[in-house]
Amino acid sequence: MTHTILTPYFLDEYRPSLEQLLPKANARIGHELDAAVKLARMAALQEELAVAVHSALGKGLFPLSLAGDCCKTLGVAAGLQRAGIHPTLVWLDAHGDFNTWETTPSGFLGGMPLAWLCGLGDDTLLQASAISPLPTSQVVLSDGRDLDAGEAQLVAQSGILHLPSLSQLLTWQIPNQPLWIHLDMDVLRLQDLGAVAYPAEGGATLAELTAVLERLFASGQVCALSVTPWDTVQDSTPATRQKFYTLLQAIGLYST
Repeated sequence: MTHTILTPYFLDEYRPSLEQLLPKANARIGHELDAAVKLARMAALQEELAVAVHSALGKGLFPLSLAGDCCKTLGVAAGLQRAGIHPTLVWLDAHGDFNTWETTPSGFLGGMPLAWLCGLGDDTLLQASAISPLPTSQVVLSDGRDLDAGEAQLVAQSGILHLPSLSQLLTWQIPNQPLWIHLDMDVLRLQDLGAVAYPAEGGATLAELTAVLERLFASGQVCALSVTPWDTVQDSTPATRQKFYTLLQAIGLYST
């Protein structure tokens, strides 16, 4: 049974438009953030999410985390590790999120979480929830079509598997261990989903993404799904939400 967890925040900022995506979520993350430092505020949300994921797994439920940015994946990682699960991570994203302070041209924290999870760059949020870095041999990035120059070098040197085309996952040999899938909806081409904060040309069709997720879920090894949606401030229409629900329905995680 799916246990939906909504974190309606972009980094440490509350985004009311995200509330519409899972109005009947089983758990909602968020409270008064007292800390003055951004990373401390993010750590508080992350820790609350970790507790929710761990609790769901302890009850035999499947955690589906929906959050406003990819940094919240650290909360999912912490929850999985506390439950004794050390999965292969399949990261579906137009971007690599593999920057560090040394490679980032913008200083944007949301461009760093996959690097953090692999033990690279600032470890403040890993330490905050006692997260062990993931072995890079157990990390797959697809499609990652929009990488900064220094980030691209770091990806190439890191040991993670970079599959530039999402369709390559249709023939990828699924390892015999738990899979955690992280989906940033900007992996889709702009014709299918244009309301994204950081648009990139190219990408997968909705049909291709659905086929990939169906194959991964058919393995029976997926232990968690985390999702970063589109920019709900730009687009909060029912038609776009329905695309998302239809995608979740295809993999058995949503029913009307």
